[in-house]
Amino acid sequence: MPGFSRLAAMVIGMIAICFVCRPVIAATPAELYQAQTIVTGTGDVNRQIGFKDCLDKVLVKVSGDPRLTQKTEMLALREKAADFVQSFRYHDRLEGIPIHDEQGTHDRPHDLTCLYKPAVVDRLLAQLGSRPWPGERPPIAVFMTAEQGARQFVLTQEDQRGNAMRESFANAAGPLLMRVTFPKAGQLGGLDEKALSEADIARLDRLAKKAGAARALAGSIVWSDKELGWIADWRLADRGKTFRWQVRGVSFDEAFRVAMRGAAQILSGHGQP
Repeated sequence: MPGFSRLAAMVIGMIAICFVCRPVIAATPAELYQAQTIVTGTGDVNRQIGFKDCLDKVLVKVSGDPRLTQKTEMLALREKAADFVQSFRYHDRLEGIPIHDEQGTHDRPHDLTCLYKPAVVDRLLAQLGSRPWPGERPPIAVFMTAEQGARQFVLTQEDQRGNAMRESFANAAGPLLMRVTFPKAGQLGGLDEKALSEADIARLDRLAKKAGAARALAGSIVWSDKELGWIADWRLADRGKTFRWQVRGVSFDEAFRVAMRGAAQILSGHGQP
């Protein structure tokens, strides 16, 4: 990380670890039925864009089904996105930093948070042929290997090489109200990089439970010069079936978003990613 000291990198990593390892608590309706996006300024034009993005996010979060945003019916719903918002609020992302010119008053980035009535969102899901994903969302332990050229390692809780990846995984899980944790090196059951990639998912589920999680998400990411990005493969078992999915030529941020969206789709009962 250019410009960051080793100490700063360690602090960031510890913050990420604390976030992903905190106990799982069932989401309240207020947490579940809201969404947040970043908009430029507080004008109406960008607010309407934000309403559309928040609609996509809340429908996916409540249902656990990321495919909803690809449905043709969403085109009409997005045009009426403002009608579904119960209330909204802004937070200036540059709060405390003085505005230096008139243009700055319009260009400052803001967090736009939209709140929805559960009945409204549930009705929209029914129109889209979907349903809410009720109850607690099971904590997931990530068993993952990373490979970039000669560099290869297992993403464990304490390995500093994985600081940015752990933080990225937590960022991918947050919008779905899911929690991820990572095994300590001593909780891998003696599995090295090669053995971990070949391990039976049932064995990894048992290791996940020992690590305090409910389920194992197994995977690997490999850098590809040909693809100009990472190739990521994921596995997760649910209801007696092992699901597999892949993404190619992406950043590791997107690889982890694909991992979490796939896990949510499976665990919410919406099938193969």
